[in-house]
Amino acid sequence: MNGSDILMALAALALAPLIGGILRGLDRILTARMQGRIGPPLWQPFYDFIKLCAKSKKASHRGPVVWAWAYLVLTVTAWLLFVLRQDLLILLFILAFAGASLALGAFSVRSPYAHFGAYRELLQMLAYEPILLLAAVAIFLKTGSFMVGDVLGFEQPLLISLPLTLVAVLIALGIKMRKSPFDIAASEHAHQELVRGVYTEYSGPTLALIELTHWYELVLVLGIISLFWVIPLWVGIIIALSCYFLEILIDNITARLRWSWMLTVGWSLGVGLILLNIVIVEFFGLGLRL
Repeated sequence: MNGSDILMALAALALAPLIGGILRGLDRILTARMQGRIGPPLWQPFYDFIKLCAKSKKASHRGPVVWAWAYLVLTVTAWLLFVLRQDLLILLFILAFAGASLALGAFSVRSPYAHFGAYRELLQMLAYEPILLLAAVAIFLKTGSFMVGDVLGFEQPLLISLPLTLVAVLIALGIKMRKSPFDIAASEHAHQELVRGVYTEYSGPTLALIELTHWYELVLVLGIISLFWVIPLWVGIIIALSCYFLEILIDNITARLRWSWMLTVGWSLGVGLILLNIVIVEFFGLGLRL
């Protein structure tokens, strides 16, 4: 790793939570406007983060704290691998272990509410992980490499040949962001629940840690979506942001579905779209053309 890579990694570590927090702030503003409310200021997520950090450090058990740190460290590791243009498949596996850490933290206590949330968190992972992994396989079959650097240097935008894969990744994004209709483990809107499932045993600085991880996670997933159009890169960024705002719209016009519906949509529609896209491109040599 040379000096430029180190500087890039440090910049990514600093900018990702800033961008993620701003996006969460925009989410809350747009959600409020869609519901006929004014909504909080743009910087409200940062105010909430500081407020949580200032609270006393109280925990019923050390287990959730340890797993919350594991959730952050693994997610940041996956983000750095993405920024340094490393193996896409490896960073997705690391991201999967990060999600499992959140569930293991809930399992490490005796609260039945936390256990219910942990089971549902695992169900969410079971719904979106196959989509993300198959999306990486589709990208490999098109570019011949799992390396993010090689994908960035590919001569043709992936969206031209893999549009169905992008639609499937949007389904995974909705589940990953815990947006309706797939907010199964814990509703994104805290006022809808008395007990917040997988987050039940988290509070104060530990909950702030999880929120910080969500910001990194959001920027990482949007970064993966931007890979579908990297020349010029600003087009991919616009596509990623458009997908994010589409998820916010869907969140506000749909109600929470049962976990069985989530698995059905993830496996049949999400996985099915990617497999269909692979068959079309690889076996028939077809794809959209500019």
